[in-house]
Amino acid sequence: MRIDVLGAVRALRDDGSPIDLGGPRHREVLARLVAAEGRMVTTDTLVDDLWTDPPARAVGALRTFVAALRRALEPDRPPRDPPRVIVTEGPGYALRLPREDVDVHRFQDTLARARRGPGTVPGPDTATGPDTVADLSAALKDWRGPAYADVTGAAWAQRERTQLEELRLEGVELRARLLLDSGEGAGLVAELGAHVAEQPWREPAWGLLARALYRAGRQADALATLRRARAMLVDQLGLDPGAELRRLETDILNGAAPLEGARTGWSGPGVRLGPRTTVDLARTLALAGGDALVHSRRDRLAAVQAAERTGDLLLTARIIGAYDVPAVWSRADDPEQSRAVVAAAERTLTALGPDGPADLSARLLATVAVESRSADLSAAELGRAQQAAQQAEALARGLADPALLVFALNGVFLQSFTRPGLAAVRDGIGAEILDLAARHELPNFAVLGRLVRLQSASALGDLDAAASHAEAANRLAATTEAPLVPVLTGWFRARATAARSTEPGGPTAATAAAHYRAAENALQRAGMPGLHRGLFALALLGLRLLHDRPAPTDPHLDWGPYRAWARPLVLLAQDRVEEARAALAAVPEPARDHMQEAMWCLTARAAVRLGEPGIAARAGASLRGARAEHAGAASGMLTLGPVARYLAEAEACAGAG
Repeated sequence: MRIDVLGAVRALRDDGSPIDLGGPRHREVLARLVAAEGRMVTTDTLVDDLWTDPPARAVGALRTFVAALRRALEPDRPPRDPPRVIVTEGPGYALRLPREDVDVHRFQDTLARARRGPGTVPGPDTATGPDTVADLSAALKDWRGPAYADVTGAAWAQRERTQLEELRLEGVELRARLLLDSGEGAGLVAELGAHVAEQPWREPAWGLLARALYRAGRQADALATLRRARAMLVDQLGLDPGAELRRLETDILNGAAPLEGARTGWSGPGVRLGPRTTVDLARTLALAGGDALVHSRRDRLAAVQAAERTGDLLLTARIIGAYDVPAVWSRADDPEQSRAVVAAAERTLTALGPDGPADLSARLLATVAVESRSADLSAAELGRAQQAAQQAEALARGLADPALLVFALNGVFLQSFTRPGLAAVRDGIGAEILDLAARHELPNFAVLGRLVRLQSASALGDLDAAASHAEAANRLAATTEAPLVPVLTGWFRARATAARSTEPGGPTAATAAAHYRAAENALQRAGMPGLHRGLFALALLGLRLLHDRPAPTDPHLDWGPYRAWARPLVLLAQDRVEEARAALAAVPEPARDHMQEAMWCLTARAAVRLGEPGIAARAGASLRGARAEHAGAASGMLTLGPVARYLAEAEACAGAG
């Protein structure tokens, strides 16, 4: 038996005949276990990944899916024998199949072996020769379409698809490079031409195409290809080609042969490690949003991993620290990717030791602080991230490098959500970032400073000041070509409309809802799932609370990471009182992020409505420091109204109890 996920999810018997896996949920459960690569996935994780708003009997339904999959995959297993393919392990399940029997694992292992070939760091297990190319070619042929193609709408599957697509592109380029390095590859022109058309930002792909054209005796076309690459980079991104492309052009002009990989300077598949690195391009693309943002994060991680493989410690530190993209949201778009970057930064810091270059250490520490978004951390990780932010700031203040200091302050800002009620503190951070950026011509960080101050003014209820910062941010975005900024300020306009909808003669609640809907539509295409998920549903809930109306009960609303706190109020709106009480009892402490005041206010409101003085007292104690702020408004994107309103209700309920 084998399982394939590089395309639609399927299982095949040894004779190639298909196995009936059941419905979409059955295939998604199997796919999620494949993605875990043999590790146990807890029942709670599976439930959260399968349902945006899990039904009351979600665990029972999951067990039914698993039982059906076991029957399909092991039809001849005696009833009393334990399962051998999908096994129960601790509080969850794991898939137990040899890696060669799962197409995605087979592909990953083949690529890992091929990476140890020519052009990478040599070692005793270096893979060379035609077998490497043949294995890689066969592995690439296993791709029948996007990975997990029929698992739509699931955040976990989208993350896997993005990461695996990067590996596929790397595999295509590595196979081409191996062929060209061996003196072959003239027949790659059509394949690489299509690859470049689909992935125009990958500089190594342009170099490979030029080499293939040269190998085919088409010197003029090879040079024209390199000129097209230069024109695209300069015209669309304002970047000159890297040293490797320039050197390749010189070699072709001089008729140099055989144009091997070592001569053209590629240090690894898909990654340049010269004085201009791939991470420079990734940093530029990050500001464009959408697919470009997704690709930039992917390419940045690939560059970091390639740098680590070289064993050059200082190079690795420079590449990790070079991605100083301003960050304004306290929840990561791809937590696993962020953890990988943080782990690389921590390893490099440890290897550099206390006597390492201060500027590199500061950048690595700032990277740890920026990538360790508070909403995704354990208590220990949060403590380390906050310490890294403080250390980065202290080091940066001792160096005459304003760009480094604003990057460090970005980390301080993202670690400034230790408790509710710190909007004024964050406004001070934003003011210093803005001042440094203005004095030293750092326009991208000037945008960050404006957005931080917009958020702070919004949290403090100063809509006029917030609007002024929004307008200034939009003006800066127009000159720096940062299309994500109007998406964020569009949400602020919706938040302001919602606040004014409670005023006499103000816009209607329906108008405010329409503004939120328009902002949601723009955000869907922005490539920021960490910000996007759950935001629209929470905005609608806040609008209803402003008008003393029950929570929205539309089953299609995606509550994302805010589901646990919204659920008691949604259940109350459905008159499911006891279920609401149970849901309230299970509500965890909010993450220390932009929305912590909002989550505490939702907890307070549910506790008041259900007459739970103990929970109301806990919520009230947490909210006292934020008495002067507006719930949810620290995001600059929505509001649940003044914290003082929820605090008064909670204190009254607690006192009555």
